[in-house]
Amino acid sequence: MDIQHILAKLPHRYPFLLVDRILEIDKPSQTIRALKNVTVNEPFFQGHFPGRPVMPGVLMLEALAQSSALLSFDLFDMSLAPDAVFYFVGIDNARFKRPVGPGDQLILHATLERVRGGIYRFNCKGTVEDELAVEAAVMCTMRKVA
Repeated sequence: MDIQHILAKLPHRYPFLLVDRILEIDKPSQTIRALKNVTVNEPFFQGHFPGRPVMPGVLMLEALAQSSALLSFDLFDMSLAPDAVFYFVGIDNARFKRPVGPGDQLILHATLERVRGGIYRFNCKGTVEDELAVEAAVMCTMRKVA
């Protein structure tokens, strides 16, 4: 699925939209593979870090959460209402294994582990050239906003 599909599903916009393409959704295994092209033009590289640009870990986690939301929307055939957001409610066991920088393609993997009481829990990882860059358990929920 291309960027137009992603824009129709997620409320995020540049510079905070961190998923460029959905490579695959496998409904039987409840998994998604998505892509974030990391370019030198990303605004955060101006200060993180000059001379050795590194994608901030918190943005890698955000990209995993955005992929997880896209998976949920597809699995449960749902969309966000104009007055709703898909919030983080927790992150467990976040680990950063390799720096991600300009020119990398961060492949985002998420598997829905469970849904309980409106809380969605995903096992997530991000890889670059099949090398683990980030992993975490991500919890999200949908809430109305004022």
